[in-house]
Amino acid sequence: MKKTLSLFSLLIILSLALAACGGGQATDGTGGGTAQEGLPDLGGRVITVAVENAYPPFNSIDEASGQGVGWDYDAVNEICKRLNCVPDFKQAAWDGIFPAMAANEYDVLADGVTFTEERAQTVAFSIPYVTVGQVLLTRANETRDVEAFKADASALVGTQIGTTNAIVAEATFPDKSIQAFEDFGGAVLALIGGDIDGIVIDNVTASGYMGENEGKLKIAGQITSDEQLAFVFPPGSDLVAPFNAALQAMMADDTLDALNKKWGLTE
Repeated sequence: MKKTLSLFSLLIILSLALAACGGGQATDGTGGGTAQEGLPDLGGRVITVAVENAYPPFNSIDEASGQGVGWDYDAVNEICKRLNCVPDFKQAAWDGIFPAMAANEYDVLADGVTFTEERAQTVAFSIPYVTVGQVLLTRANETRDVEAFKADASALVGTQIGTTNAIVAEATFPDKSIQAFEDFGGAVLALIGGDIDGIVIDNVTASGYMGENEGKLKIAGQITSDEQLAFVFPPGSDLVAPFNAALQAMMADDTLDALNKKWGLTE
């Protein structure tokens, strides 16, 4: 009996020691245990995940709980559950995020990022998880469509600085001075307030802001339909292959499709 108690005490001490060693790893998200069978095992590794927290439905702060919510949170948590890693979500400004990724300041960027050949020169991408298009978001009472916006010299168009949306906006409305905002939240406030008349934005995020501002916004027209979104990593990252494997497993068992439908990325 004494031996049993001694062994039990030793196990308790070892458990406490292991808990102490791992106590600082998980800030939010899931992880630990073992990886899903057939997938790489990251051994409980903590990965820093950059999110803007101003890009619904991909990421935003829930006003009631003060917690980060959205597709990015659900998807990365699911990926880490399968790979045995712990996501540590860090809020980051969009402006300057690619130099930060190239400099290894974060392990992963999860922010509804469009793959482009130019970006791929400085950072690494995962396989795509959804294809989206660009739209013109306007106030609900707007009567002009995309073509009417092009023809109307007084129509004011905005978007987010440093995005593919900005590139599309300049190409679609070459005769206009596009107003660039630090984030789409600021652009939407300007739109609702009447400071601008439309925003070039991806269709998924447009729907997210329409949900947050019920009855105030609408999509006035489609501009493009072929942008592939993916996770971003520092160049040469050893996380690209594991994330790709997890995404492929999520595609195979329909988990990715369910997440995309839950957050409105697909119908």
